Amino acid sequence: LAMADVDHFKKFNDTYGHDTGDDVLRFVASVLMKVPGGKAYRYGGEEFTIVFSSLAASEAADILDAVRADIAAAQLTVRKPGGKSRRGQQVSVSASFGVAERNSRNSEPREVLKAADKMLYKAKQSGRNRVCH
Repeated sequence: LAMADVDHFKKFNDTYGHDTGDDVLRFVASVLMKVPGGKAYRYGGEEFTIVFSSLAASEAADILDAVRADIAAAQLTVRKPGGKSRRGQQVSVSASFGVAERNSRNSEPREVLKAADKMLYKAKQSGRNRVCH
């Protein structure tokens, strides 16, 4: 199980507006929906969960590191209120990921979710735009 969070989303949303913030969430969701071996869900706000049914945490982390790099490398066009693009203004975003798996310490789904969230927090505390497992 992985938890994902768009880095500095509130600041981004406040700076560029809710239309662009919505574009960012749609972009990140579209990338996460294509994660090999995983199924993505919006968890709330700017957080997402990716469920891997047959991968170890280390395998999922390797896949997500490539996904993380793709998100960070993308350029998004900033929109004005009302949906019109601001010609030429490109921005990038990044995301942090925490990954955990079911084991003897985390045998219940809630415990795995909590462990993944703890790893997400570690990724954010370690500088963001990274995967921790």
